[in-house]
Amino acid sequence: MGEQPIFSTRAHVFQIDPSTKKNWVPTSKHAVTVSYFYDSTRNVYRIISLDGSKAIINSTITPNMTFTKTSQKFGQWADSRANTVYGLGFSSEGHLAKFAEKFAEFKEAARLAKEKSQEKMELTSTPSQESAPGDLLSPLTSESINGTDDERVTPDTPQHMEARAESSQNALPFSHR
Repeated sequence: MGEQPIFSTRAHVFQIDPSTKKNWVPTSKHAVTVSYFYDSTRNVYRIISLDGSKAIINSTITPNMTFTKTSQKFGQWADSRANTVYGLGFSSEGHLAKFAEKFAEFKEAARLAKEKSQEKMELTSTPSQESAPGDLLSPLTSESINGTDDERVTPDTPQHMEARAESSQNALPFSHR
């Protein structure tokens, strides 16, 4: 199905000034739509905002992110992947509260998704107890570790096929009398 918007609001978007790390720089001239998206194929939540065709926010929500209300109508979060801090200015306290509530909800969902994917990784990296006997490699024996496997010859090993063929040529044909 791909990515679907699951919650949208309108806000003024800011980014922290990369040179001073103190001042807010507006990235939109006016309030724009800010949406939470959910990508069901990757089990990922993102905050996306476009100003025209330009993405001004493209932030994947991770379990260690925190959304902080810094005033009655302003909130912010740091995105280490984008190496920036985003700020949103809302028209009302209610819009800010709703955005913050959704952030917490999707952050928790991201944490649970991460735990599930780690469990799957652990399950696929450890042999299952339910494997069929043929699925597991045979255990190493002292003979195979010590390199004495070559000394034990089975009739079908290639290096001894010629010897078997020669011995059958030297055998006298059986005659019926």
